[in-house]
Amino acid sequence: MATDPLLRQGPDSTDLVLRAGPAGRVWNALISMGPALFVPLALGALTLVVALWMALAGVRASTVFVVVGVIAGLEYLIGWPVMAFSRARDILRVEFAPAGVPASLRLVRAAGPDVWLPVTDLREVWLTHKVVEPYQGDYKPAVSTLALELVLGGARERIELPFGGDPRRLADALKALLGPAGVVVLLRTERSTRERPQPNSRWNSGGSASANSGGG
Repeated sequence: MATDPLLRQGPDSTDLVLRAGPAGRVWNALISMGPALFVPLALGALTLVVALWMALAGVRASTVFVVVGVIAGLEYLIGWPVMAFSRARDILRVEFAPAGVPASLRLVRAAGPDVWLPVTDLREVWLTHKVVEPYQGDYKPAVSTLALELVLGGARERIELPFGGDPRRLADALKALLGPAGVVVLLRTERSTRERPQPNSRWNSGGSASANSGGG
């Protein structure tokens, strides 16, 4: 049944894999440890103000370093659970069971799987394929992304991810999988051209002004 790389059929379910990696609260916390290191950097201006104030107040350099280290540690310890919580709702995959003609589905998030729902709760699946093409003379390649929107009862779940495959193939595979349950699968493609960078108008206007003044 699965005819697209994003759809992986196992013995018990067919999975729509959106992001790689295992799920679970512990794993989510471990994955968030690395990105949380950037929190002290993002709040570095505030820490620098404290350090400068202490230095101007005549505090010894060793004490300033200790206080700055404590502040950075607290920023990290606060930022870590905040980042883990924000990532916890990220959808990694959608599982449809049984594999052949699914009667149930569940969303598997970074923090772990949701409860199983009847597949009839899934009303629509919207696939929006966005392609940003280079302008004439642009050497950067086109950028392709896929937005997947699941209409589950009165709620909507939206996932955006880089996409280099065939959106029509994925849409057809989802129709074959979910069509017997009456789920509508819709595909639309949006194309645009990357904006050409504008020349530095301030520099040009300054140059023109200098030339005119020199001519006077």
